[in-house]
Amino acid sequence: MSTRSEHHTVPLSVLLKRELANEKIEMPEIVHGQANQSKKGEDFTLVKTECQRVLRDGVSTYSVFGLFDGHNGSAAAIYSKENLLNNVIAAIPPDLNRDEWVAALPRALVAGFVKTDKDFVEKVRTSGTTVTFMIIEGWIITVASVGDSRCILESAEGDIYYLSADHRLECDEEERNRITASGGEVGRLNTGGGAEIGPLRCWPGGLCLSRSIGDRDVGEFIVSVPYVKQVKLSSAGGRLIISSDGVWDAISAEVALDCCRGMPPEAAAAQIVKEAVQAKGLRDDTTCIVIDVQPQEKAPVPFPPTKKQGKGVFKSMFRRKSSESSSQVDKDYIEPDIVEELFEEGSALLSERLDAKYPICNMFKLLMCAVCQAELKFGEGISIHSGSSDSTKLRPWDGPFLCCSCHEKKEAMEGRRPSGGMPPLYTPHVCELLENSVYLNYCCLFIFLLFSDRHSSESD
Repeated sequence: MSTRSEHHTVPLSVLLKRELANEKIEMPEIVHGQANQSKKGEDFTLVKTECQRVLRDGVSTYSVFGLFDGHNGSAAAIYSKENLLNNVIAAIPPDLNRDEWVAALPRALVAGFVKTDKDFVEKVRTSGTTVTFMIIEGWIITVASVGDSRCILESAEGDIYYLSADHRLECDEEERNRITASGGEVGRLNTGGGAEIGPLRCWPGGLCLSRSIGDRDVGEFIVSVPYVKQVKLSSAGGRLIISSDGVWDAISAEVALDCCRGMPPEAAAAQIVKEAVQAKGLRDDTTCIVIDVQPQEKAPVPFPPTKKQGKGVFKSMFRRKSSESSSQVDKDYIEPDIVEELFEEGSALLSERLDAKYPICNMFKLLMCAVCQAELKFGEGISIHSGSSDSTKLRPWDGPFLCCSCHEKKEAMEGRRPSGGMPPLYTPHVCELLENSVYLNYCCLFIFLLFSDRHSSESD
């Protein structure tokens, strides 16, 4: 991928305000197609175009694309397909304008993934699924992923980007260390006599992924916290491909893009599946969704001819964000003709992913669980930072807050309690947590009432 050091990334709010100021508010046309060859019948897709929502500043639309590659049965894939979107939307406050809504998506996706997993494993323990989930709002693409399905983007300028992460244990030493630190074991299948074969797997269970939805029988250190990336396309658009590992185990991103160049999305998806099956045979469910994001009422994006990509094309896909203030950026910024990074985070720790340091002041309500959205009675909420060794996270206003059930889920995912077990009631640790949560909630309510009274007085 070519790099253009003369450009720098800018905050989402600056981009959206500039669009409005310059009256560049024309939404792109989104054309999609999908194809599948089934081996086990465990791949499922979700396609919802032109979903509507009512915002503070009017009505807007967005599109949703998801791929769910189930394993050990199809239950987790089906459940995620039916419930994930609702759980994500439920985690977004209803009174946000457009730029706030888009900025809230990364945290809402984390909450939605974890809630979907939590609800599913209460019903079924022996099925799991990878998820690659995309929301397109205007020119903004937000992708959340767990597992080894993959989403790639080729911009109209010819650059290739990964918008998802590969959560195979073979690929990520940090994930392997996290699992072993949480009580799991990582190793290859032992056939006896010391011989080991196949990919690295997590034991017990033998799963080769470090993140998924479901898979409770393997252990709760197989987490559902997704990697999230959010980018803004240039006004020339681009082509997106979401495929299961049946495709990516057979062909590379370059081959997938090259084999369907110039084809409409429906034909392109079929060609990619055909190319993958021809390369290695039908060994697994092989599914592909192709989405073209292009300017309205214009011919499909004329993607450039194949060009040799640099060695680091997939290792360093975005430039680091500038430390300049948004006002300075807004002053000096030149309209980009390349993809701009808005958000990227892959930590498996829920406390980091739902941190209160967030541009949306009302992203998390004081008396609402940040994951399951259950109402919390006064004094019931437990801070997401409870038990943290970081003293800066122990202030009364450091939310968001979790209900007891979601707090237990968080503790299990971080290896703070045995997987599948419940902490004994009224142990000193639990009593301390409950005492701290009551104190925190009392302090937060006091501050809220204090400022509400002050605001009321000033208004009078």
